[in-house]
Amino acid sequence: MLLARESPKAVVIRRGPSKTTATIAWDRRKDTFTVGQWVRARIYERRCDLSPEGKWFIYFSMNGRWNSETRGSWTAISRAPYLKAIALFAKGDCWNGGGLFTKEQRYWLNDGYGHTALRDDSRLRRDLKFRPLDHYGNECTGIYYLRLQRDGWTLKKHDRSERLNALAVFEKPAAAGWVLRKFAHEQIGAPPGNGCYWDEHELQHMESGLRIPAKDWQWADMDGKRVVWAANGELWAGYLKTEGLSNARCLHDFNDMKFEAIAAPY
Repeated sequence: MLLARESPKAVVIRRGPSKTTATIAWDRRKDTFTVGQWVRARIYERRCDLSPEGKWFIYFSMNGRWNSETRGSWTAISRAPYLKAIALFAKGDCWNGGGLFTKEQRYWLNDGYGHTALRDDSRLRRDLKFRPLDHYGNECTGIYYLRLQRDGWTLKKHDRSERLNALAVFEKPAAAGWVLRKFAHEQIGAPPGNGCYWDEHELQHMESGLRIPAKDWQWADMDGKRVVWAANGELWAGYLKTEGLSNARCLHDFNDMKFEAIAAPY
């Protein structure tokens, strides 16, 4: 899930089966969902970003067609929630890629070993002055950890003592004295159903010390005063009171979605 910082818009990235991915618009005021487009490729969700107002979507994708125009992997910018590129950069490998929006129409390209520009759009400008506050590697964490900190998460710990099993711990203030904690794993040999980058969560009340483990939450964040999270292919929301989580409800079940050939309206 990518939440726009300055509007109630959001984009859901739904993967599966295999290298098939859909993007879905989520109106967080009404909790309505509209399918954008499908692509027969992997989208690296941790290397994506949504512009502050939610109009533009930057993503990194791979289909492995290494002799094609995009050389098998690419960074693209589209009109959210669609995938049709208005700006397109061939990559040719899976190092770096993707980017971040520094303003509504200005973006930083996670260039690394280099892109080849295939298409551009005059409405967007590449931000050549932006410098990341830290370097977290050349794969998903290089974008993901920057995006989390920009969006209000505090990095509390980054343990790299085990080269193939690192852990970063992030915290964000929640409602009613609670803190939402994110455990971001970088792990070779991850538990079944997870890739080498995977998250789990917990809630802790800072006064009472009460903890609510949420190991099955694959994604979670604060949406105003409510907690929103994804688990088992479903998106949920609930509210925090001093005594715990209440009024939890499923906003949408994405499990039964199947590939559709949908044209972008531009």
